[in-house]
Amino acid sequence: MIGLFWTEETRLCLGAPPAEGITGVFLSPTELSITGPAPRILPWTDITDIQVEHVPIRSTPARWAIRAATVAAAVLDVWSPTDPPELTVVIHTGDQRTEATVPSAAATAYTQREVDLSLALLSHFVRGTASPATLTDWWTRTRPTETLHSRDRETILEEWVGPLL
Repeated sequence: MIGLFWTEETRLCLGAPPAEGITGVFLSPTELSITGPAPRILPWTDITDIQVEHVPIRSTPARWAIRAATVAAAVLDVWSPTDPPELTVVIHTGDQRTEATVPSAAATAYTQREVDLSLALLSHFVRGTASPATLTDWWTRTRPTETLHSRDRETILEEWVGPLL
């Protein structure tokens, strides 16, 4: 996971990859695909804007406090897993608006910087000045084996967005 994106070798998901039958939003160099109960395929050339709403954002201390509370609850055997927070992806094509609710890739929340950089990169996908292939190519080159810390994710996003500004 880097920012709002779940990156794998062959696909890029906005939010977390969905479970079977759940809505997902996938990005490729040529199109945005919505999977699930109401599937749609939208070429980038038709998309005029993408917004992501209801993004869980917390400061680093708040995220650590939530993690500590979760670990303590698990140790005390009073923790029960919950579904991840959901994001609302709003896609504009001409005069149409399409919404897709997808699971968040963040276990607790994102940093504000991660969200800002992710949205900047997403806007470049819409404008055609960047490609989702940047992220899948990065995954292919680096093959990350562990979850990156928020500062590391921000640094990678800055490397991708910086040249576009």
